Amino acid sequence: MPAEATDHALFHDPVYDGATDPTVIRHRDTGEWWMFYTQRRATVDEPGVAWVHGSRIGIARSADARDWRYAGTPAGLQLGAGDETHWAPEVIDDGERYRMYLTVIDGIPDRWEGHPRRIVEYASDDLEHWSVVGELALSSDRVIDACVAHCPDGRWRLWYKDEADDSTTWVAVSDDLAAWRVKGRAIGDRPHEGPNVFELGGWWWMLVDEWRGMGVHRSRDAVTWQRQGGPDDVILGAPGSRAGDATFGRHGDVVVEGDQAVLYYFTHPHWDGSELGSSDDSAARLSAVFSAPLRVVDDRLVCIRDALTAETSLDRVIRSV
Repeated sequence: MPAEATDHALFHDPVYDGATDPTVIRHRDTGEWWMFYTQRRATVDEPGVAWVHGSRIGIARSADARDWRYAGTPAGLQLGAGDETHWAPEVIDDGERYRMYLTVIDGIPDRWEGHPRRIVEYASDDLEHWSVVGELALSSDRVIDACVAHCPDGRWRLWYKDEADDSTTWVAVSDDLAAWRVKGRAIGDRPHEGPNVFELGGWWWMLVDEWRGMGVHRSRDAVTWQRQGGPDDVILGAPGSRAGDATFGRHGDVVVEGDQAVLYYFTHPHWDGSELGSSDDSAARLSAVFSAPLRVVDDRLVCIRDALTAETSLDRVIRSV
């Protein structure tokens, strides 16, 4: 059972208690907040890393970004008749309809190696019912973790992790969200995953999950990136003080409203950062979604990890930070 009463997480998945990779969007018609996340099967007992696979995409909804309720799984994501793994949804509103860019893996692998991953696009008018648009032709057959944004030059860009290139971030470009051209590696440096791109404080920012916190990169044009150096080149690396938020933050999504922003991320409430945390330990597999505000101070991105709790709404944070 989820452990809502024992920590300060924003959301626990009530099915497997394995909410990861959140992305948050406001419904254009109702104003309600929708969170899409990987419904990792943290409580199943299966060989190897099969518990990380076989996942569906969960939905949580909230009127105020404070109280979240589980709303099942979206319809229309299944590609075939067999088992599939769905990871790391990216959901955007292009002004006419919603689009989802989803990592799809055939089957339920029990090993990391030897299983192609691809990014598939879907479309929806209501965020609940989806139809397949098609698979994107990208740089390899080991691509995951899409992020899409409309950039200053008027083009759309899609950033993603290419595991075949030492787990670095690659980018593809489109003029119309219909045809994509792969442009190459966008961020190298140490291996990472889960790129997330947003605009705040006069800069474009890219966060990447380095499995020790999130690396921070900035750009004026969302094309050429420079790493934020110094002691805060990684955010969410130091433990938080809230119950269940004591290890580094992982794979997140940033919601920007005006000049304020909130980062949604996941972590493992029952992992203390020690050897507990391997896939052999059932408690360490459990995960939950937290959130924290971001600010730009002297052209540097700062995360105020302990400022936002499950009792504080996004709207209140935006007004007060």
